[in-house]
Amino acid sequence: MKMNLAFFAILILSLAAPLPGQNVPDFIEARDEAVRTLQALIRIDTSNPPGNETKVAEHLKAILDREGIPSEILALEPARGSLLARLRGNGSKRPLLLMAHTDVVGVERDKWTVDPFAATIRDGYVYGRGASDDKDDVAAMLQVLLMLHRRRVPLDRDVIFLAASGEEGGPPVGVPFLVEQHWPKIEAEIAINEGGAIHVRDSKVQYVAIQTAEKLPRGIRLVTRGVSGHGSVPRPDNPLARIGAAVAKVAEYQPPMRLNETTRAFFQRLARISPPEEARLLTNLEDPAVQETLRNSTNRSYLTYNSMIRTSISPNIIRGGFRTNVIPAEAEAILDVRLLPGESREELIEELRRVINDPSVEILPEDWAPMTPSPPSRLDSELFRALENAQARVFPEAITLPTMSTGATDSSHLRAKGMQVFGIGSVGSDTDRERAHGHDERLWIEGYGKFLELIYRAVVEVAGAQP
Repeated sequence: MKMNLAFFAILILSLAAPLPGQNVPDFIEARDEAVRTLQALIRIDTSNPPGNETKVAEHLKAILDREGIPSEILALEPARGSLLARLRGNGSKRPLLLMAHTDVVGVERDKWTVDPFAATIRDGYVYGRGASDDKDDVAAMLQVLLMLHRRRVPLDRDVIFLAASGEEGGPPVGVPFLVEQHWPKIEAEIAINEGGAIHVRDSKVQYVAIQTAEKLPRGIRLVTRGVSGHGSVPRPDNPLARIGAAVAKVAEYQPPMRLNETTRAFFQRLARISPPEEARLLTNLEDPAVQETLRNSTNRSYLTYNSMIRTSISPNIIRGGFRTNVIPAEAEAILDVRLLPGESREELIEELRRVINDPSVEILPEDWAPMTPSPPSRLDSELFRALENAQARVFPEAITLPTMSTGATDSSHLRAKGMQVFGIGSVGSDTDRERAHGHDERLWIEGYGKFLELIYRAVVEVAGAQP
């Protein structure tokens, strides 16, 4: 009798359980809808400056209104609004934030082969400014929100959607404003933002990179002064000559290497799936010869690895002079400095004084990126594990790598408040990613569908109601 009861119990449970593939969204249909949304967003020019992100916020709000999802536009400046929407859960867990930014960098139209704001589809790609930074993420996060809403997925967490303004520099009109004045509306335990990548190599997805940390942009300005005069009588205190010598010394200098939890795991995991010669480099980063190889390579990946293991300094602007026959009275150089988490610009300035060794050169802080110092997100987070599980389902041939971004995102403001934020990105090659902020920026449509599936599966795992 006991055996019969057990048999019937198993039978009933098997009939009640969903079959494989049952209740799974049509990700191709979702991808195509998201692509149409992305095209519409690209066609709204939100180049920063001036931004005009409220136009995108209004477009998104109209979509959410049609779906019956409450939303609002929050703005420090009327033309620079961010959109916020929320799906309510049962409150048993703290919220999940899905976020992306709506502003884009400017374009050099004459360098593009297509209209950067036409959202042209060509050879399986969507072309346009913002196609990969970051309107693709705006459309993807919105699509996931719509899928949860339409399918009435029961939620343990509120799911908040934020399309933020002002990420690409300028006044703190976006996330810093929301943190300062509307924190209760965006406060969450965990968040998904930009910053990662699904890396394609030799036509195969090699790894899914999840950004758990980022470097801190902190500019430094070098200034030197001299006596102006006629160019026919050269002077030993010519400011351009002195600034040039200082820049040459800075360019030759490399801050010391330092690994953290994220970068140590990144290199260890990447070495396991890399060709033997590359694996040798990744497992011997302390070797000065390896560091020189990474530094002097023309391989973009190697240059990125070198930037991940140390604070980086790139001299990007030199100013001085106004006529060919006039010795200028002043010259300056702007250094793009990206600090490792926990490192100090003040200490770096002291080190640069030693390196330059010229008291006529002033070394001054230059604040052009209002990012907040923040600790890395934890690798033992429930959301990181959910993203790993989604990777195993969607890209079983790949692995998940935690990564530290050499750039900067709005995640820093949220991590500084204690939120665990993880950065993701769509499927693409190094060539595709190099086009972000460059010419002919594009998004691979086929890979975008898999990207959507990855986000959806992770969100359902981490926010869906558990039986």
